[in-house]
Amino acid sequence: MLDHIAHRLNLLELKCRRPVEHVLAGEYQSVFRGRGLEFEDVRAYQHGDDVRAMDWKVTARTGNPHIKRYIEEREQVVYLLVDVSASMRHDNSGNKRETLTELCALITLAAIKNQDRVGLILFSDQIEQIIMPSKGRRHAMRIIDELINFKPTNKKTDLASMLERFRLLSRKYSIVFLISDFLTDPNTLELQALSNVHDLNTIQILHPANKSKQRRALIRIEDAETGQQQVIDSAHQYRQQAAQQAQLKEEMLKAGVNLLQIEIGADCVDALTNYFHQRQRRETDETGG
Repeated sequence: MLDHIAHRLNLLELKCRRPVEHVLAGEYQSVFRGRGLEFEDVRAYQHGDDVRAMDWKVTARTGNPHIKRYIEEREQVVYLLVDVSASMRHDNSGNKRETLTELCALITLAAIKNQDRVGLILFSDQIEQIIMPSKGRRHAMRIIDELINFKPTNKKTDLASMLERFRLLSRKYSIVFLISDFLTDPNTLELQALSNVHDLNTIQILHPANKSKQRRALIRIEDAETGQQQVIDSAHQYRQQAAQQAQLKEEMLKAGVNLLQIEIGADCVDALTNYFHQRQRRETDETGG
């Protein structure tokens, strides 16, 4: 059993390593730049250098003009906030969890590649598991292993409670990825408040669009979180889900919260790459660069 788990973990790492090293790590670094500068060293003044960077103490001591050199403060903290309620696990094929795990693995490995620290919070209607931010491959493998094998205690979702707990936990600016199917009220006011403090990125996991559902048929469905069953018109359900997805996108846009919507089984590398490109273009337009 342990060998099987280790094998799955190694296969996922191998699947994600190449796109991270060749595509995503660079895209990630371009979008999530450091927020400040830190002193590196001094060097001799050269014609054209900004005199405001002059190091007067070293200049006085050596008799030759020197300037301070700064580098971007690169290390940042990344949090994955992952919904593990029953609706996120209610998938007989297992593809929903695979898509979720692959997305998180790609983000984690890209962040680790850029020397950032990554933390993980799994939640339902309570905080199920917390892994505090750290660096290195071993830590990344721990996060991915938890995503593959964790078995939550509760079935329901309480997004508002989790966001409140997270605000108390993370007072320092962080890059946050909130991943859920958002079948419950997304509480956009809470999300907007969080995005004012952190770089918030929301990811909605969607069931693939099934054209057969657009034709009328009566089907029995069961609420994964409550166990309640009901018979519904499949065409009506399809239109309702499409409307909910569009409404969530509009609400996030109004709240200024970044949103990626990805279907189960979709190419996670392409989805993240396109998302990073869209963020870069939007930020460039906003700054007039």
